[in-house]
Amino acid sequence: MSCTICVATASGSTKMITDMAGRQVTVPETINAAIGTAPPVTVMTYIIAPDKLVGFNSNYNSSKYLPDKYKNLPNVGGTQGQSKLNAESFFKYNPDVILNGQVISPFKDANSIDDIQNQLNPIPVVVVGDITNISNFAPGMTFLGQLYNNPEKAEEFNTFYENIYKKVSEKTASIPESERKKVYYAEGPEGLMTDPASSNHAEPLNVCNGINVADIEWTNMVGRTPVSIEQIMKWNPEVIIAADKQFYNKVYSDPNWAEIKAVKDKQVYLVPSDPFNWYDRSPGVNIVMGIPWTAKILYPDKFTDIDLKALTKEFYTKFYHYDMSDQEAEDLLSASGIKA
Repeated sequence: MSCTICVATASGSTKMITDMAGRQVTVPETINAAIGTAPPVTVMTYIIAPDKLVGFNSNYNSSKYLPDKYKNLPNVGGTQGQSKLNAESFFKYNPDVILNGQVISPFKDANSIDDIQNQLNPIPVVVVGDITNISNFAPGMTFLGQLYNNPEKAEEFNTFYENIYKKVSEKTASIPESERKKVYYAEGPEGLMTDPASSNHAEPLNVCNGINVADIEWTNMVGRTPVSIEQIMKWNPEVIIAADKQFYNKVYSDPNWAEIKAVKDKQVYLVPSDPFNWYDRSPGVNIVMGIPWTAKILYPDKFTDIDLKALTKEFYTKFYHYDMSDQEAEDLLSASGIKA
């Protein structure tokens, strides 16, 4: 999987490139400052070229696992979900380029690329393709590696990602349907929102060939469809993956959940989310670590060869630029319900 930047012309301090939407865009020869319009493409930039990142799309100043010089970057806003772009915030930081990711879904984003470029003229907007599809992260990373003149970091990430994706998806594909774990993805402080398998908000579970019990429609790009406790009791999942710490902290003592198999068997797990979520919100390259984490939860006997603590340390050190200790990796995983 690869994608190259096609240099059509280059003169002085600018050059013409072809972005991943096939658009001809003039950008500086050397990019020193960049902003993403939404978290998925921003995290991609952070992985490949953190010192070029002008700001995040949310606040990360309370993160334990970002170096200080990055966690204190400003919140520039963005186009998450259906919200409109705040162009003034982007102009304030005077970036060389603005990165916009293509989200492949049945729903139309509120902002088309033409709308975004018109709002942000004369700053060039560069489109990075298919940034929320867990099976297709490599082309976008390769593209950004070339854009930022750091193809080695993109290749390093892609090797890590493709190896773990292949290992987990191939091994779990051979599990008979009757032996695959039934899983409920619990969102919100009460655990009464969820997303179906067709959504891009539950992709690590799909890679691991677990059965997403949420037999519901994907009603909008943002997701989080409300469901009732009675419906969850009928689904009776064997495992619950919790997105919200408030729900996770009370689920074992809540009588409404007491008769559900996952609760009875102590099989409720909290998604790690510092600095970026391993499972969702936003569903970009940050969810790569959700693949081995979910695999170890669902099928621990089949993945004894995965050292999740070592893998966590490697990922954070190489791609989040944080020199994580053994104890920190253990603490992060233990807080999710996994003994490291």
